[in-house]
Amino acid sequence: MTPVIGITMGDVCGIGPEIIAKSLMDPKVYALSQPVVIGDAAALERARDLVGTDFAVRRMAPDAIDLAGTSPKLVACVDPGLEVGALPYGDVRAEAGHAAYEFVRVAVELAQAGTIRAIVTAPLNKEALHKGGHLFAGHTEILADLTGTTDYSMMLATPKLKVIHLTTHVGMIEAVRRINPERTYQVIKLAHDTVMRAGLGAPRIAVCGINPHAGEHGLFGENEEETKLEPGIARAKQDGINVSGPWPGDTIFFRAMRGDFDVVVACYHDQGHIPVKLMSIDDGVNITVGLKGGIIRTSVDHGTAFDIAGQAIARHDSLVTALQLAVDLAPKTVSA
Repeated sequence: MTPVIGITMGDVCGIGPEIIAKSLMDPKVYALSQPVVIGDAAALERARDLVGTDFAVRRMAPDAIDLAGTSPKLVACVDPGLEVGALPYGDVRAEAGHAAYEFVRVAVELAQAGTIRAIVTAPLNKEALHKGGHLFAGHTEILADLTGTTDYSMMLATPKLKVIHLTTHVGMIEAVRRINPERTYQVIKLAHDTVMRAGLGAPRIAVCGINPHAGEHGLFGENEEETKLEPGIARAKQDGINVSGPWPGDTIFFRAMRGDFDVVVACYHDQGHIPVKLMSIDDGVNITVGLKGGIIRTSVDHGTAFDIAGQAIARHDSLVTALQLAVDLAPKTVSA
């Protein structure tokens, strides 16, 4: 039986509802999984009409889920009852930000209960999230808080490149301050374990330097590579992990695309995000790795796109790819 995968709607004022509606038209989605939308049922119906499909929406409360009979023609929608389906597209609304948080909270509870095997998230808007009273930098931090996880990371995956981050949503000075040997080791191990769990074999992991030319043996910076990165790399090697570096940031991604490495460890947000989005913004996937309870979360690697929301032109490729990867990474022992 295909696994039940929860798809959270994200911000209802963005493109989340319409890319979900488009994805539910894709035969591949139902061949891979039994999708369950977690969001506002009225917003899903509005998006369905917008993109021109004809599935019916079966609305159910989080505490009364019955997936019997769901199909491409009858889509299950777990609706917390926040009534945000009529909010205008393209607006930053506190109600939408709060609802996006609630959709994730419900998804985590369902994953913890074993009702769904993995979570796939459509994009939320950080400004709306904050206006709604939830002061998180994004999905990754929300999920860590809801699951009580401290050792986690963000991995971006594309068909040719996988990048995991030592730090993400903090400024440059704070990012460098937070990097230390323990964090370096933890993220290398998370990368290794995640790829192994997906059945892709032992990965070749390369760690990116913090400074230009990876510090050039102390010529640039204040020996951050030697003090913050190299001890963690050495410890991972002792565990039998195939890891190397630190490598210069201006060549490491080219080498990974060429096939020299399977995963790159980036030191800060833009160092990892720019090459991924440059190469694969339409089919990149964001993965939160290390969540307690083994919860799997994948996501599109793009934002709410308020400028095109409601126009039915948003591409859904990344969401389908995220769902496929969620199925690959999800535990196989929980019954649907």
